[in-house]
Amino acid sequence: MTEEEKDYWHFIEPIWDQINIYDGADIFLSTYATAKPPAGAIYAAHFAQSEICNGGFYQLFSNSTGVLSPEAVQGFRLIGMDKTAGLLNAAMEMLGNTFPRDRGARQKVLKNLSKEKFDQLDKAFFKEIAQENGGFVAAANAFVSKLDT
Repeated sequence: MTEEEKDYWHFIEPIWDQINIYDGADIFLSTYATAKPPAGAIYAAHFAQSEICNGGFYQLFSNSTGVLSPEAVQGFRLIGMDKTAGLLNAAMEMLGNTFPRDRGARQKVLKNLSKEKFDQLDKAFFKEIAQENGGFVAAANAFVSKLDT
């Protein structure tokens, strides 16, 4: 495996346009199912951490990207970031017992939650995403480098 192939981005790039997060939960789930299993989970974790690092859990859940939150939890666990996965899971639980995949349903719940409700989880996430298991990029790259592709 070349150094480039050990980079997680190289691993998820082929499925980047394959997974559709913009047209609802059913379309997302069907397109996600076509992705190579570890690549899909790392894609979800990458997308989630990008959104959360940009604007917190509130941003993730209010955007189309929120549809992939359960898969992102799996992706974080897959690369050895259990604390990070737990923080995302805790934020998801703030939206109800069953996570609403539908963006409109998430937005209705968010109208009753202030962004400040997520502040403590956001701060903990920012710390873990940078440090746990060497940080997201290092953890994802290490995971990918161990795969037989």
